Amino acid sequence: MKPTEKPTSTIDTSAMSAGQRAALEMAEESRDTRAVSGFASSLFMGAPDFGKVTPFTRQSREDAQAGDAFVDQLGEYLKNHTDPDAIDRDGEIPDAVIDGLADLGAFGIKIPKEYGGLGLSQTNYCRAAMVLGSHCGNLTALISAHQSIGVPQPLLVFGTDAQKKKYLPPCAAGGISAFALTEVGVGSDPARMQTTASRSDDGSHFLLNGEKLWCTNLLKSQYIIVMAKTPTEEKPHATTAFLVDTQAEGVEIVRRCHFMGLKALYNGVVRFEGVRIPVEDIVHAEGKGLKVALTTLNTGRLTLPAACIGLMRECLDISLRWCREREQWGAPIGNHAAVAAKLADMAADTFATEAMVYYVSALVDADKKADIRIEAAMAKLWGTEAGWHSVDETMQIRSGRGYETADSLRARGESPDPVERMFRDSRINTVFEGSSEIMRLFIAREALDPHLRRGAVVIDSRVPISGRVTALIKAGLHYSLWFPSRFLPRDAGIPSGMHPILKKHMRAIHRASRKLSRRLFLSMLTNGPKLERRQLLLGRYVNIASELFAMSTACARAESISHDDASDAIGAHALQTTDYLCHRGLRRISGWLKESRKAPDSKGYKLAQELMQYGG
Repeated sequence: MKPTEKPTSTIDTSAMSAGQRAALEMAEESRDTRAVSGFASSLFMGAPDFGKVTPFTRQSREDAQAGDAFVDQLGEYLKNHTDPDAIDRDGEIPDAVIDGLADLGAFGIKIPKEYGGLGLSQTNYCRAAMVLGSHCGNLTALISAHQSIGVPQPLLVFGTDAQKKKYLPPCAAGGISAFALTEVGVGSDPARMQTTASRSDDGSHFLLNGEKLWCTNLLKSQYIIVMAKTPTEEKPHATTAFLVDTQAEGVEIVRRCHFMGLKALYNGVVRFEGVRIPVEDIVHAEGKGLKVALTTLNTGRLTLPAACIGLMRECLDISLRWCREREQWGAPIGNHAAVAAKLADMAADTFATEAMVYYVSALVDADKKADIRIEAAMAKLWGTEAGWHSVDETMQIRSGRGYETADSLRARGESPDPVERMFRDSRINTVFEGSSEIMRLFIAREALDPHLRRGAVVIDSRVPISGRVTALIKAGLHYSLWFPSRFLPRDAGIPSGMHPILKKHMRAIHRASRKLSRRLFLSMLTNGPKLERRQLLLGRYVNIASELFAMSTACARAESISHDDASDAIGAHALQTTDYLCHRGLRRISGWLKESRKAPDSKGYKLAQELMQYGG
């Protein structure tokens, strides 16, 4: 590298293999270049800015009223005109159901009215996802894949006026769309993508060739957003997002994929052979495809925890009914401590996930360009894992009746609670749109960003030695003050009028955040560039920050409810639920902190590598 050149990334990739370097450089180039500045990032830095979560932003009366009519209509339609068990049994969503949802406007919830949509807010979109999530996983997937990662969301953010006028009206009217990124050999590593698009000699169009796997909604789609490599000499791994009409010549649906759950998921394999795509159908810009994908997913991820809220509400309702009815050893089973603990966890998880989703949705509604990358990822990670835990515990509470299908229960004259179907359908939520493991790595990278911006140059072999020495001096001066300050008590910015119980928990959150920031910094000093390979360690730090995020938003929401709601009982319930959530959260955090020093990660890794080499 010439002395005058600047590294394209804050991370030194010179010692990596070609594959590692390509993958990391693609990811770095496509990241949001803004310095992370949201509330979630402040938790990693030991200085949580509680002013960003308090007072909690409640949905305005006007916005709530704008969404009420649709949400109510959607709930009534699902209840009276759909049969989730039949959809699961048949593996098909009736055309009449899809047409009915289209008539309601369910395929254009966030699409502006000028393009034929309902023009509702992100908050109202999430409210609709909650209703869907409580009713049918297949319908949830159909509608959310279309709007969250299909054509509408990328065009709302990156589309030209011409693209919006052409594509959004049919999408709003029920022209289902999809998103194609994954390939047989490519999951979260787009540098290995094989699908390519080459520009024609006259520059008017591209020719698309390749094959995509697990394209949700494919079999019903009118349009697909397709990610393809468009290599140049300067950027051999450049990726571009294209709008593709499924009826275009050269587009072939190879087969439908079938899964453990979501039996009516219209997911499949699609092949492109010389598909002609006009340059006007590039989304955003040539070479910016991964940017489109990552930015779209930031907002799109919110749909999953929102749907999990509906799932958790249904789980809690089923469990409470059973715990009141079923008696063992002379008392309702809900009176026994082992079962009561499960109910408390479900209630706390539901309340916290609601708080996170409403908080992040309000950020989007206030500013469509808001930096929500960490907050949305945390809501997805925490909410989907909480959703899975709730349905798993519901299965345990219902026991044999949970494992029995709804059809079998109905045939025996018992309440046909669909726990078995919910169990199968919900398992994918911790994998969809970024697995929990990928979410932890993504959040960890963003959490480290403030430190990397300041200190990565010190160990970057691409930078001249004079520049590295200068960076070392500056970083040393900064951290000589920064690190000691993370031991000192300070005003945490907690509202003075906050309920004493919630204020106590906010102070505890602040102390835990300071400890997290110290541990993270010391881990960077101890491990240096190798820290990025300490994935289990980083995962625990992300777990801690995500727990603090859940606790913080829950405290802010509980305070808002206790002030704004007319019912004292509602406020008292919110306070009691949050109190339990925070006590449980601090216990979890204590465990992760201990594990960060004592867990046998290296021994487990060595065992796994030995198994990889020699087999079972």
